[in-house]
Amino acid sequence: MRATFLGMRHFLLGLMLLLPLFGGAAWAQTQDSRMQETQAQRQQVQPGNNAPVWREVRSGKEGVTTVRGRETGVLVQSEGQTWRKLRNGPITFYGGWLVVLMLVAIGVFYKLRGPIGLHSPPTGKTIERFSSFERIAHWSMAISFCILALSGLTMLFGKYVLMPLIGHTLFSWLAELGKNLHNFVGPIFLFSIVVFVLKFIRDNIPRAYDLTWLVKGGGVLTGEVVPSGRFNAGEKIWFWGGVIGLGTVSCASGLVLDFPNFDQTRALMMLANVVHVIAGIWFIMWAATHIYLGTVGTTGAYEAMRNGYVDETWAREHAQYWYDDVKAGRRALPSGEPGAAAAASAPPQVQH
Repeated sequence: MRATFLGMRHFLLGLMLLLPLFGGAAWAQTQDSRMQETQAQRQQVQPGNNAPVWREVRSGKEGVTTVRGRETGVLVQSEGQTWRKLRNGPITFYGGWLVVLMLVAIGVFYKLRGPIGLHSPPTGKTIERFSSFERIAHWSMAISFCILALSGLTMLFGKYVLMPLIGHTLFSWLAELGKNLHNFVGPIFLFSIVVFVLKFIRDNIPRAYDLTWLVKGGGVLTGEVVPSGRFNAGEKIWFWGGVIGLGTVSCASGLVLDFPNFDQTRALMMLANVVHVIAGIWFIMWAATHIYLGTVGTTGAYEAMRNGYVDETWAREHAQYWYDDVKAGRRALPSGEPGAAAAASAPPQVQH
């Protein structure tokens, strides 16, 4: 009798332990039936609306796939929609207007101020300002930057500005060309930056007199001649903040996008794209001021980088400390020749 009682107790205890399992299975089966019924009803009134399936797809959970690699089991990454809205929304809108406003500001400044000229008449004697290698380094970086800037602007704003004007077919051809140029010229730009920095870093070290130049704004508004070294404080800020700072950010983020075969995640590539676009816009805006001051904004500046020589009056007014060191023989000219002797025998500057 006692054995029968113990057996009955064990049977009831086991039944109590199994009931939740059977109940859970029954509840899950009921839920599946209800979900299928709900889905069937939804298909009657909303054909093609398969919300539960798409919620599962967009959950970001790893699925089963024969392809091996990072994120290969994720069918849809919902963050991509966030990236698309950010890139095509505020970045494109505000970035485009910032570029336009910068160009307008430069045009207005040129109209009101005009080019920065010389305060004293030219002497007719020239002095070497840039060697052939320095000019090659500069123009390699400048030309590759312009290709990247134009192709980048085309890809970012082209469908809003160019496509309505030239049509879908021509714009698609232009965008494809821009994309390929951007991808292949990017590494060339990176290499040219390295060469440029190594060549010009010595003359871009901040000096005490640069603070005076900054306080007086280089005399741009007052017309005052403010002494500086081979490069003034404004050019040094562009060198460190623009060429090195924005150049590093742009190139690093660009390499992430240029070489996806290094198995970076899609999230990293989307972040790199956002950083690359923002850095590129600021780079283009800042470069626009540098290009303006190096061409029509400053008399003789473009000829210096094209021919390598400037009039001695130009050198004395725009780079007085460097000019004094060269004339005194304390430093050589960019080509390596002794300063005083080379300055006396330099060919006359070509006038344009």
